[in-house]
Amino acid sequence: MKQRIRKAVIPAAGFGTRFLPQTKAMPKEMLPVVDKPVIQIVVEEAVAAGIEDIIIVTGYHKRTIEDHFDKPNMELLENIRMGGEKKKHLLEETENISDMANFIYIRQKGPYGNGTPLVNARQIIGNEPFLYTWSDDFIRAKPKSRFEQLIEAYDEFGCSILASIRAKQDEDYERYGFAGGNIIRDGFIDVDKIVEKPGKTNAPSDLANVSGFIFTPEIFEYLDKASANLNEGDELYYNDALKLMLEDKKRIIACEIKGGKYYDTGNKLEYMKTVVEFGLEHPDINGEFKEFLKGLNL
Repeated sequence: MKQRIRKAVIPAAGFGTRFLPQTKAMPKEMLPVVDKPVIQIVVEEAVAAGIEDIIIVTGYHKRTIEDHFDKPNMELLENIRMGGEKKKHLLEETENISDMANFIYIRQKGPYGNGTPLVNARQIIGNEPFLYTWSDDFIRAKPKSRFEQLIEAYDEFGCSILASIRAKQDEDYERYGFAGGNIIRDGFIDVDKIVEKPGKTNAPSDLANVSGFIFTPEIFEYLDKASANLNEGDELYYNDALKLMLEDKKRIIACEIKGGKYYDTGNKLEYMKTVVEFGLEHPDINGEFKEFLKGLNL
């Protein structure tokens, strides 16, 4: 019987330099999509898919994230209560944030690169499969969420699973890594190669690997091997470990997220597009906001 996916690792130690000066004091993961931080959107999706333990790998400048998922202070709660019935929903939403999951924080140490947060979380993960996902992008999918689809794929194949989207523009092939291999069925590739930013003519498929992954615990052994190959100043990437796994014929599946739209809030333009789209859907402001946008002399 396969182990249930109970834990998620979220790296959040970067400096967010693309958003300076805003991120000088506030982590990029806390940038709001209307009224909710990006990282909360990611956590809520993970919890809804059955994740119980959220492991956030942070840096010294990310205390705001820990405060956000902590119990609200009494002064804030009292202020909300004074608003009466009008603010009752805010009281519930604020109190529920810290109760969503077990939150565990680790200070990142080691070389730069997206493989280091995995190494840091190793002792907490133990010998379990787990979710690895970013804190500044997400895929919103219906009727089943991105993480629900990844977990279903893991339950079927029992190996590491890469979330994927179809590349739609030529520039996508210069931004993402792409999986190649045998097509199992529509939206599923039995991966035999991963190529970073291949360009359209050299891409092994049109499935770009973005936003979230399920890794089996054997990833740690291969991160050790990748780390041993680093020269001074090199960065440690999880893709280096995946490529070593493929050399050893370890199975990896690329899974297209069906019914999904990818949101990359890690750059300014895509972040603004995300805020506008979510603002047009927000029940508190959607009507007035839509009228405001119509009235702009563009």
